[in-house]
Amino acid sequence: MGVFEAIASDTHEEVLYGHDPMSGLRAIIAIHSTALGPALGGTRFYPYASEEDALCDALRLAKGMTYKSAAAGLDLGGGKAVIIGDPSTIKTERLLRAFARVIDSLGGRYVTAEDVGTTTADMITIASETEWVTGLPLVHGGSGDPSPATARGVMGAMRAVAEYLWGSDDLSGKTVAVQGVGKVGASLVERLTKQGAKTIVADVNAAAVTEMVAHHGSVTVGVDEIFDVDCDIFAPCAMGGALSESTVDRLRCQAVVGSANNQLETEAQADQLVEQGILYAPDFVVNAGGIINIADEFQNYDWKRAITAIDQISDNVHQVLETARRRGIKPTTAAIEMAEERISSIGSINLKRRGHAS
Repeated sequence: MGVFEAIASDTHEEVLYGHDPMSGLRAIIAIHSTALGPALGGTRFYPYASEEDALCDALRLAKGMTYKSAAAGLDLGGGKAVIIGDPSTIKTERLLRAFARVIDSLGGRYVTAEDVGTTTADMITIASETEWVTGLPLVHGGSGDPSPATARGVMGAMRAVAEYLWGSDDLSGKTVAVQGVGKVGASLVERLTKQGAKTIVADVNAAAVTEMVAHHGSVTVGVDEIFDVDCDIFAPCAMGGALSESTVDRLRCQAVVGSANNQLETEAQADQLVEQGILYAPDFVVNAGGIINIADEFQNYDWKRAITAIDQISDNVHQVLETARRRGIKPTTAAIEMAEERISSIGSINLKRRGHAS
């Protein structure tokens, strides 16, 4: 499939390629929608197997950011950037500054933040070349690492699911299988432990797993075995596409609630989860804590104001689940309709305000 075919298939507005031969920069910025406002989405630095894989990931993630912002009630659109390569070997100041200039060329249509393979320190470097960056450290006037905010939102979503399924939002005594204990997953495990939940963890990073065992009493299993454990909630907190036809068939849980983006390999997995009697809380509603947190930087960042908005995620999840139950539709369908309705109704106001419509 060509680039224009890929864009048209999901109605993306724009795709920009950036290249700097001296640093080895190969970057793709995908803008899915600016109907509600600038396209906000992090920069993923990852050694993709091919440029086609990188493009597909950028396009899919950008669309997810559109829905995430809309469902969270933010006046922001959806975009995503990917840098192709291993950040541990090719990331340099030159590369990041060259990338920042690609962002700057968009004039504010895309605003970046950290994601897999990038850090708050990288955002400082990017900010030296463009103003269109968020997620800066607190001392630089930003909101800092968004991971704790994302984990806080996931916890709220889990409590909403627990109340929906079991009549109480108390997670004590529940078992949660956490796939991926990076920044967000580790913060989630810590919060679950404090709430009295039991955690089973898996990650390709052995040191991260060891830390969860030592500090939080987690039980550890192999990265493939995590799909087979008996648990109440399965939490995908690693890379996207973890829930495939084969892995969903192996799940032994009552609900899926996690922080990863694009958890379902295809839309067919949403049907598969329903058929297996597993409740799926749509990822772009659940994991919005990070973007809600960094979005607050647009109005002089205030942590208390940000967490008030983040804590609304539990209400959003409850609304999605109740709408799905009442209408007899999948939670994913209910969530997408909620997001698209806001894009349609509020987006037209924004277009008039920006002088794009009469």
